[in-house]
Amino acid sequence: MNSTFMKEKPVGPLLASMALPMVFSMLVNSLYNIVDSFFVAQISEQAMTALSLVYPVQNMINAVAIGFGIGINARVSYHLGAGDKKMADTAATHGFFLSVIHGILMTVISIAVMPVFLQMYTQDETVIRMGLEYSTIVFLFSTVITISLFFEKLFQAVGRMKVSMLALLVGCICNIILDPFPKLGIRGAALATGIGQVLTIAVYMVFYILKPIPVRVTPKALKTSKETDLSLYAIGVPAILNLALPSFLISFLNSVLAAYSDSYVVILGIYYKLQTFLYLPANGIIQGMRPLIGYNFGAREMKRVKKIFRLTLESSCVIMLFGTVICLLASGQLMGLFTTTPETIAAGSRALKIISAGFLVSAVSVTTSGAMEGLGKGTQSLVISLFRYVVVIMPTAYLLSHFMGPDGVWNAFWITEVFTAIVSVMIYHKTLKKA
Repeated sequence: MNSTFMKEKPVGPLLASMALPMVFSMLVNSLYNIVDSFFVAQISEQAMTALSLVYPVQNMINAVAIGFGIGINARVSYHLGAGDKKMADTAATHGFFLSVIHGILMTVISIAVMPVFLQMYTQDETVIRMGLEYSTIVFLFSTVITISLFFEKLFQAVGRMKVSMLALLVGCICNIILDPFPKLGIRGAALATGIGQVLTIAVYMVFYILKPIPVRVTPKALKTSKETDLSLYAIGVPAILNLALPSFLISFLNSVLAAYSDSYVVILGIYYKLQTFLYLPANGIIQGMRPLIGYNFGAREMKRVKKIFRLTLESSCVIMLFGTVICLLASGQLMGLFTTTPETIAAGSRALKIISAGFLVSAVSVTTSGAMEGLGKGTQSLVISLFRYVVVIMPTAYLLSHFMGPDGVWNAFWITEVFTAIVSVMIYHKTLKKA
């Protein structure tokens, strides 16, 4: 399959053809996240608390897999744009084997640290037991996750977005179907997640074998290449940190909110499940943008690079505006999906309304960060994420909580988005001037 269409087809239809399959699959993925949490919430509020506490470590594993996959995606699409298929094969092959190593290491480390990690946030024995039951099963599939995301980023790098959509749909729909069956409680939800991930890989393998892509994983390309490995990590490590930072943030905010009530920990966990319904579709557009912007950057088509960025930003803004309206009009109903406690619903409804004030402006930093990754500028993307997740929100949430209680934490979200958007605009313009 010839990938030159990425610099020849009109930008608008091209971005739509690349992004829409991923937006649709991200919507289904976010639906899976919500359904998964819904069934866990039916067990008990303690089960939902356990899920909320496990989430940061689970997100960390996904961060490593996705972040390194972004490095693979960027290098493969860049080499294809520059017309160097041999280097594209080398990047893909090294990326695959390093992904497998990452998965094995994360399985061992995550299972080992979970007992101590959970005890840092709760002394409730039931919550700890449920958290360990769920996390042990989920973390056993860590290598499956890294392989699945390797293939996702590889297929995206060559423009085969519909294959990524189909693979993700099969995994998510399977998960949704299996969640309530068998009735194994929180362990059933974990097992359903793992089985769905295995099926996702199966779909990729079928297409990889029956409908070959321009880039191949081959033993011939596995020869030692320090330059290739360094380039993958140069983009992948900042991307990993970008995606891992929310885990540190959630753990930090959990410690702040737990001082008031475990209910606020539940509310924060519910918010992060709900916000996937916004940020995953926006991320779908950005996933469509990354290979396009990387390919055109490699081909030195700078006018197309700028136009791709602008259209992606406008599309992300539309999604975020929609999310803002939904959270303002139906915040109570959304919280009611996950808890029946009136006090938690009321406090959660207020939290959603406050946090949603920053949704629209967040499109600027989210899109810019994705563009920097697509251009191979991992450090610039990391700077944006550091502003969002460390430099501004942590001290702001801590200080405001002393004056406003839990509301101070919620207000820190929109304040952070405003400052991060300003920094993102500055980084974007400075990067393109140097290109």
